[in-house]
Amino acid sequence: MVEQLLFAEYFYQWMKTFKKPAIAPVTYIKYKNTYEHIKNYFGTIELAAVSRQDYQAALNKFAKTHAKRTTAGFHKQMRAAVLDALEENFISTDFTRKAIIGGRDKEKGKAMFLSYSEWKRLVNYTRATSNSYDFIIYLSAMTGLRFAEVLGLTVADIDLKNKSLTVNKTWDYKYHTGFKAPKNSNSVRTIDIDTQTLRVIKKVIRERKFKLLDQKICINTDGKLPVSATINRYLENLCDKLEIPQISFHGLRHTHASILLFKGVNIMSVSKRLGHKDVTTTQSVYLHIIKEMEERETKLITKIMTEAIE
Repeated sequence: MVEQLLFAEYFYQWMKTFKKPAIAPVTYIKYKNTYEHIKNYFGTIELAAVSRQDYQAALNKFAKTHAKRTTAGFHKQMRAAVLDALEENFISTDFTRKAIIGGRDKEKGKAMFLSYSEWKRLVNYTRATSNSYDFIIYLSAMTGLRFAEVLGLTVADIDLKNKSLTVNKTWDYKYHTGFKAPKNSNSVRTIDIDTQTLRVIKKVIRERKFKLLDQKICINTDGKLPVSATINRYLENLCDKLEIPQISFHGLRHTHASILLFKGVNIMSVSKRLGHKDVTTTQSVYLHIIKEMEERETKLITKIMTEAIE
């Protein structure tokens, strides 16, 4: 009977019938995630029994742990199903009407990148622990790899003899579809790693007893990889602990590139290491560092010319 149809059951039938045939598999995963949340928040509440208060309470709960934009997307998917239910006379009122969309504000006040001394404090701490989160942070700070690229590293990607690692895939941490192709053709690359980083990687492989070449080296002891929100919260707390400015995980990549540029590594090499499409991309992203370097060089040139005529 329609009266006994649970909200979660209706949404599941609706998304299978109207959404699955019409949208990309990756997009459909978003609807499946919404379905899981509906089961969690509405439980055994029947579709016809959901009130505006029930709905708003669920949105409020969701908003406590999600960004406002994510909450808006959650609401949009549920509302689409509810409006269809209303049109088909499964319900008599639209309980999603005038819903208030909350959510966590975008993080403010985070530094784009760390200074050299702050970066050193971070890498010296993270290289000395056996925590999988610290290992992930250390790898990005030392290589400039993107979060998805770090998670996608397997035993086969590490060349112990030539002290290098290869990026040829990423891990879909957002929609959980497994390995994916890199961002672009230039993202497929082999980069050199220092001796200390090589030791850290070898230690992890040895301690976790990885035997197969396709094993992901960043998994924790339960064989799982973290989601972006989890690793970013961990990094925030770690920055506070080390008394350095808070940065996002992507800020580790910015830090790596900025340090290389400021230390005199040519922009072509940095661009290749980061896997940028071209040098223009690197120039636009790190314009602030390039300008600072130009100012430093201008002062040096002036000093050299002044000393020459004294």
